Amino acid sequence: MEGWTFEGQPGELGDTTITMVEGGSFCVCQQNGDILPGGAEGVYYADTRLVSRWELRIDDAPLESLKVLPAEPYHATFLSRIPPRPGRADSTMLVIRDRYVGGGLREDVTLRNLADESAGCLVTLLVASDVADLFEVKAHRITYATDIETATDRGGLRIVSASRSRGARVTADWGEGEMVAVPGLLTFRVVVPARDEWRATLELDPILDGEEVPAWFSRRHPVERAEPAMRLAEWERGSPAITTTNITLAQTLRRSRTDLGSLRLFRPDLPDALPSIAAGAPWFMTLFGRDSLITSWMTLPLDQTLALGTLHRLSETQGTKVNLLSEEEPGKILHELRYGVEPGIPSSGGGRPYYGSVDSTPLFVMLLGELRRWGMDPGEMRRLLLYADAALAWIEDYGMRDGFLSYRRKTDRGLVNQGWKDSFDGVTYADGSLARPPIALAEAQGYTYAAYLARAHLAHETGEADVERRYEKQAAELRGAFNERFWMPERGYYAMGLDGDGRRIDALASNMGHCMWTGIVDEDKAASVAEHLLSPAMFSGYGVRTLASTMGAYNPMSYHNGSVWPHDNALVAAGLMRYGFVEEAQRIAEGLLDAAHECAGRLPELFCGFDRDEFPTPIPYPTSCAPQAWAAASPLSLMRTLLRFEPWLPYGKIWVAPVLPERYGRIRMTNLPFGSGRCTVEVKERGGPAVITGLPPGVTVYDVPRPPTATWVPDAE
Repeated sequence: MEGWTFEGQPGELGDTTITMVEGGSFCVCQQNGDILPGGAEGVYYADTRLVSRWELRIDDAPLESLKVLPAEPYHATFLSRIPPRPGRADSTMLVIRDRYVGGGLREDVTLRNLADESAGCLVTLLVASDVADLFEVKAHRITYATDIETATDRGGLRIVSASRSRGARVTADWGEGEMVAVPGLLTFRVVVPARDEWRATLELDPILDGEEVPAWFSRRHPVERAEPAMRLAEWERGSPAITTTNITLAQTLRRSRTDLGSLRLFRPDLPDALPSIAAGAPWFMTLFGRDSLITSWMTLPLDQTLALGTLHRLSETQGTKVNLLSEEEPGKILHELRYGVEPGIPSSGGGRPYYGSVDSTPLFVMLLGELRRWGMDPGEMRRLLLYADAALAWIEDYGMRDGFLSYRRKTDRGLVNQGWKDSFDGVTYADGSLARPPIALAEAQGYTYAAYLARAHLAHETGEADVERRYEKQAAELRGAFNERFWMPERGYYAMGLDGDGRRIDALASNMGHCMWTGIVDEDKAASVAEHLLSPAMFSGYGVRTLASTMGAYNPMSYHNGSVWPHDNALVAAGLMRYGFVEEAQRIAEGLLDAAHECAGRLPELFCGFDRDEFPTPIPYPTSCAPQAWAAASPLSLMRTLLRFEPWLPYGKIWVAPVLPERYGRIRMTNLPFGSGRCTVEVKERGGPAVITGLPPGVTVYDVPRPPTATWVPDAE
């Protein structure tokens, strides 16, 4: 639980490591495939480092890396060679390590002898585990268990900490030769014939709560029949196909689809349950309220079941009581769900939720309303309304202070800042000093406003006239108060928040772009907001900075004080487009997609906020997560923004008015999920209309932007 005090920034891994992910598991290793002790490398599952050392040596020599061939997010091939033997100019032994991560690990090892004579080899795998909790590793404060036992077991190794009831078992299948297992070591004595190969398959199975759990890629079955492989193939078959004449855009959208598929979280205890989504690799491979909800929103054009699965999972863990240590309160939506075993804290198969987030709760209600607009089953909507109403009750009973949704941590173990900029220094005044809690963030008011309206619209549909009037009134009052208290007319932009004394937190930051996304911004103020967001102090050329370069706390290499976050920019672009600032939204979209091109199609969690004029390529943030869920979903959100695609299926209406930049050319999306069916959207030329086929009967398409006023009710035109 102490790990919850970690203020958002991930631990250092270095730029030479490789990360592989699948669901709630991941592996971080060297370029040659080895996992070296002493750092953050390892194989992780259930927030536990199962293996902290996994070194392959040939004749006691480390492998020389040749190339890493990435494939699926859970799979990579490591090509290496053994150093040249004495008296030889070149190495004649190629080592191929095909690694598959999922639950545990499977590694297919091939030694290929390129010489004209047989080679005798001593193949050694050094294995160790510290059974460390993930939070211990990333915070560099590992408390080593004193009861870790390593023993040979059925031709392999078994490593277990009795106090933590966790560990791993390593086994092998191999061809010709002899294997010897001793604690910490598997040794194979083999002869590789001339121009031939020797193969072995290694498997790492987790031990959780004292029980051995098979790795998802078992050596007993073909790789393509493993659940992760079949799920990813099904995901890609069922996802919309997007074709475009712009190669960069096509590459980025394909990468996003694959990464999002690998970050889905499935329930071993409920195999038929819809998946939710993890926040990102390597440190956030678990359910996060804010991240999972925003990612699900952005991913609606790709798959709506992901949003529904996320709502279901978060409703199961919704707060029911007051617990100061975990910051749980009735109706509150969690911040993150963890499964690790820290010292002194017992294991729990259901995970340990922490609730230190001010915005997860209104975002839950927002997503429910948005999902219904996309054609969510009305029965599902009614079942989830119970949890939405509990969330709104939390806002009123626990979250509101002086009329605004605010936060303050409950104990010294909680997060100091509980919005999306959750670093300890993520909320500052213009002079660079830290804001004092309790804090009411600007974007949290926007989310609350949108949550009120979502509930009013759902009530309109279900015939709850009193509920509809109540939440429309609350939304209007909040919007009025927000525009009065947060607006700084002398500066022409909104305060980042209000502090505990009601003083405006006057930094120029990206938060107000989220407010445009939710519609809480008065239209007479929108032009000034747009101008500031795209000003040289804010816009780097690749995206809008989290904090303007003119602010006291500005640092382009910081986590939240001047960096560029793709998801932040995607929401800002959506907000600008909502208020009719087409060129400004296009600039952000083009900048981000240019950055994606420089990153081989995969947008990172964030990158540094240096000016594009100074450095012609995005400068990586050293500990940025990749793949990261809302970064992967951002290109999908940008496409929706540029198409101005706004559905309201329960009322038989959809707005599509494309404003694609000329460079993107022709775009065609087929198999787009919409309600209970699928449709195709095609834009053949710049400035031309979208052609939509396959819509359900009775749906009217409007080729103009949807009205920006969020209080508008569709059947009251």
